[in-house]
Parts: sequence; C-alpha cells; structure tokens
Amino acid sequence: MRYTPLGVDGVHLVEMEPFSDDRGFFARSFDTTGFTEHGMRPEVAQCNVSFNHRAGTVRGLHLSLPGHPESKFIRCTRGAIVDVAVDVRPDSPTYLQHVQVELTAENRHALYLPPHLAHAYQTLTDDTEVLYMVSVPYAPGAETGFRHDDPAFGISWPVPVSMVSDKDMSWPDFDPEANRAAFAGGAPA
Repeated sequence: MRYTPLGVDGVHLVEMEPFSDDRGFFARSFDTTGFTEHGMRPEVAQCNVSFNHRAGTVRGLHLSLPGHPESKFIRCTRGAIVDVAVDVRPDSPTYLQHVQVELTAENRHALYLPPHLAHAYQTLTDDTEVLYMVSVPYAPGAETGFRHDDPAFGISWPVPVSMVSDKDMSWPDFDPEANRAAFAGGAPA
C-alpha cells in the first residue's frame, strides 16, 4: 500500500497496490502495520456505510469534540465523491487549511483523517456508497459540526449542492474563540 501525506497535518491518501492476473486482482485495503509505520491510528471500533441517492448531496462538516478522538478511514465503494477535511485544531501547523480528494469506486483510493478534523463529502454521481471506519464508537454528545458553506473555510464544491440534511444546515458558523475554548476544555465548539 502507498501512504501519501496531504496538505493537512496527519491526513494521508491511501492507495492499494493490486497484484493482477487473468482472474482480476488482489490487494490489501487496510493494514495496521502500515498505518502505524506512517503515524496513523489503526484502531477500528465501527465500520459504517452511507448511501446517497443523488449527485450533489453534501454530508458534513462533522467532527468529534476533544475528549473523543475519532480518526476516520474513508473509501467510496460505489460512484464517486469529493472528500473534504478541514483542520480546526487550534495548535496545528495547518490550522484552517483544508484538502479535497476525489475518491471513486474506480480509483479505489481511501483517505485517512486523524482525530478532530471537520469532515464532509459531496457525491459526484447518483447512487453513491461510502464506507468509513472509525476508531471509537459513535457518541452523540461528542459530535459537533459546521455548515458546508461556512465562509471561514472557503470550500469550493465541484458540483451544485443538491441536498443537505436539516441537521447539517443548522450547524453554526465557525467561531475561532469558541473553537479554541473547546480544545482547551471549555464550552463545546
């Protein structure tokens, strides 16, 4: 497997290295040894599937609060998405920077996100399925988020946004002071 660090601290593009023959191919899609060697957390507490009917659907931006360190490993298993990770960790060298990566069923790439990044994706095709593994069980009280169109992040979605949940539309604008307080143990972001 190939592990390529991207423009946000701790984020890696993970690519399979298939062994092909007349039958097709074989490849590792997850490797705890490789993850550890590249500074990633290989723990998996849950494996989730998200299915989306329409192209242009946006899910996110979601993140786990400090005290609930949820890393994510994301792969598109049907269709195509643009996956976005925004660094909201106040002490990070890439604070408020983001990366966008196209993940498709055809390219079979995956994205590793360390804990406490704001995460979202947009579907590029109808009937898209996303598989993601997380390092800790879901805890509703440990989740927060920001709107997909928050001007603080400057995310340019590649296709017109067709659908966003009411919950994701209700997230507040990013507030640097509230965010810093959350990471320092104060009120939630």
